[in-house]
Amino acid sequence: MKNYRGTSINKNRDGWVEINLSNLEKNVIKIKEFLEKNTKNPPELFAVIKADGYGHGSIMCAPTLSASGVKYFGVASIDEGIELRDNKIDIPILVLGASPFWAFENAIKHDIEVSIFNEEHLVAAQQLYKRLNKKLKVQIKVDTGMNRIGISSNDTKSFIKKVLDAPYLDLKGIFTHFADVENKNLFNRQIEEFKNAINPYLEEFKNRGVKIHCLNSLGIFLEHDYSYNMVRMGITMWGLSPYCNKKVDLNPVLGLKARITNIHTLKKGDGISYGHCFIAKKDTKVATIPIGYADGVARGLSGKISAYLNGKTIKQIGRITMDQMMFDVSNVDCSTGDIIVLLGEENKADSIDSWAKKLDTINYELTCRLKMRLPRIYVR
Repeated sequence: MKNYRGTSINKNRDGWVEINLSNLEKNVIKIKEFLEKNTKNPPELFAVIKADGYGHGSIMCAPTLSASGVKYFGVASIDEGIELRDNKIDIPILVLGASPFWAFENAIKHDIEVSIFNEEHLVAAQQLYKRLNKKLKVQIKVDTGMNRIGISSNDTKSFIKKVLDAPYLDLKGIFTHFADVENKNLFNRQIEEFKNAINPYLEEFKNRGVKIHCLNSLGIFLEHDYSYNMVRMGITMWGLSPYCNKKVDLNPVLGLKARITNIHTLKKGDGISYGHCFIAKKDTKVATIPIGYADGVARGLSGKISAYLNGKTIKQIGRITMDQMMFDVSNVDCSTGDIIVLLGEENKADSIDSWAKKLDTINYELTCRLKMRLPRIYVR
């Protein structure tokens, strides 16, 4: 079955991801108000919604983001941009990563901007212009120390001039990406390299309406003096760290819930799930839900997480399996069909951040995992 914006929805599950669009809207507005309060010329908001909105659903969240004041979207590939265009998302879209030369034509066709950072990009765009008589919309990616992709900051000045002089290119922006905003030495070195590279062209950029952006989620709160005329929101607009709680109170957008499919009593001395890594020390009431590691809840969280059921905190027990997991509900009056909240505002005991800490990873990775099989339900 399809929902009205074209994303696949599987309704035949008793487990789901719940996306609170009201919280998303509130978070964006709070970030916008923070910038308005702390900067002389508040920058425009650029929302990074790659990887299907970090697992939240880019197509369904895009209209809320746009209505909340977002002026640009960032994606990881031309295909992600095309999916947004196919669903009537019409604000500017930038592919933040590298795009293959042969796909530039599709970028033009769907009005998608691509990042450029080498001579080969210029040659490919020029050849395309000769064939189609259409300019490629581009943004220059400057590498100031992330060392993934981008034109070297030492070569940026000459590259900018070539782009500005090229009749086959439509320059829309220039940006860099910081490796660690909290590392002051590294951050200061990167920002100085970026400033030195672009400063000679600031007036021309202004006249052409070129967007200049370098701050990411954490940078918005820690280094807002360097906001230029645009900032990129990523994980923070979803209400997840990194962000400064003392400066802005943001709310998690994503919840994870499931209905109890079975309740039974585990006798004292009995084990549960694969390997019987949990042995009941007393008779234990157990509830099973149909969510497992194939849905994105890592097996490594077995026995380490808590959930919320009918006003009480419950502990997960036994190994998390591919499709199911179990909870000790001995202290809760519950029935089959009741909802267990693994993640969300109702669950005060656990969060995606605490899960990430237990797995020695980051919350980004875990929210992306949750899009594997689970339907997403959007609420306000």
